[in-house]
Amino acid sequence: MKPKKKEIKEVIVVEGKDDISQVKRAVKAEIIATGGFSLPDRTLEQIKGAAQRKGIIILTDPDYPGEWIRREITKAVTEAKHAFIPKEDALKEGNVGIENASPQNILLALERARCELQTPRNEFTKGDLMKEGLLGVTGATEKRDQLGKILGIGYGNAKQFLNRLNHYGVTREEWQDALIQLYENSKRGEEK
Repeated sequence: MKPKKKEIKEVIVVEGKDDISQVKRAVKAEIIATGGFSLPDRTLEQIKGAAQRKGIIILTDPDYPGEWIRREITKAVTEAKHAFIPKEDALKEGNVGIENASPQNILLALERARCELQTPRNEFTKGDLMKEGLLGVTGATEKRDQLGKILGIGYGNAKQFLNRLNHYGVTREEWQDALIQLYENSKRGEEK
């Protein structure tokens, strides 16, 4: 007997039909496809309706078009939740997309989905990033990438990463826990 899939109450917004198929392997949920980069007005209206009815989680590809679609939907539906899958977990033969992610990675991303705060906090500063080697030093990009995975906020350059920390309500406790995990992961990697 197959294990029961987790049911997601919100409507999940993805880019295409292959993404829908892959997400359905991971969870039981209503899913809307944007149709890719074009994002027709009728689809945006459907997404707005879903947001009012059940709420939405945006799960777009970890690439430029996916981020563009995410921004456009967020302009129309400010209360959307955001789920992120790291690029290397959505990569197959040079193709980046949710359709390439494992059901486990999709479920993890959906479980970590966060709402963007209407009034962003100024909890974190460039100083925090510099202190932890996440800005302006060799290896900062890789550390931000790893920390973004741990926190479930995705990858971003230093400015985007700082913005996500403050906009997605990451707490100091989550930050500290994630830094400890990052340090332990890197220590294990050095021991191999």
